[in-house]
Amino acid sequence: MNYYYRLGLFLLMIVCGWSSLVEARVQITTIPYNHGEVALEGVVAWDDAIKGKRPGILVVHEWWGLNEYVRERAEQLAALGYVAVAVDMYGKGKVTTHPDDARQWMQQITANVEMWQARAREGLGLLQANPLVDQTRLAAIGYCFGGATVLQMVYDGAPVKGVVSFHGSLPLPSASLSNKNSVKILIAHGEADPFLSQDHITKFKRALDEAGFDWHMVIFGGAQHGFTNPSANQYGMEGVQYQEQANRRSWGYMKLFFDEIFR
Repeated sequence: MNYYYRLGLFLLMIVCGWSSLVEARVQITTIPYNHGEVALEGVVAWDDAIKGKRPGILVVHEWWGLNEYVRERAEQLAALGYVAVAVDMYGKGKVTTHPDDARQWMQQITANVEMWQARAREGLGLLQANPLVDQTRLAAIGYCFGGATVLQMVYDGAPVKGVVSFHGSLPLPSASLSNKNSVKILIAHGEADPFLSQDHITKFKRALDEAGFDWHMVIFGGAQHGFTNPSANQYGMEGVQYQEQANRRSWGYMKLFFDEIFR
């Protein structure tokens, strides 16, 4: 092997190695854990080029389970400089594209509010245990069922600065609840979402006011349920549709919200 060939090979290795390092800055891996006797498997994503502690974001999946869409959201948050943990609310491997399966799994969780909150709490524990996370700067985001879950975390008194619900089902807090930890709430809602009545939304707003929450809701005209998920149209459900503009704008509102609460 002559000198110039070896030099060229060496330089190529450096270039390829540097390219790999740049592309691999965001790392993602699975985390096995348990809630009682239920085996779960979450996902953690972080940027290994960032030094020191940073805010941590919990991500809660739609009723389909912890699928590739939620993993991608965790990676996007890591690219913004956060540590993101995508929590598993159903059980290891429980992911579907069939509405009947999703409905059954979701109802098994939501039927028992205390258990629902406890499972979310277990997921938050993964974020709190991560050595890269600043424990004073935590937040949670959720989609669909996940949006309802992050609100249940608020009602449970989770130690987060704020939560963001994207096309969530907006469960009402109990009448006796009060906001004791000054958590802030951002709701991203589609105006054409058929799964929430205007009457329910009015009751939800009133309940948040009565509990003393700092909240705001952004309503996207023409957006249906699932507007953030590019795969939403493939599920064949009436009233569930991706809208690029609402997706992009709601993500922008989330970033501004995090800038405020983590300031």
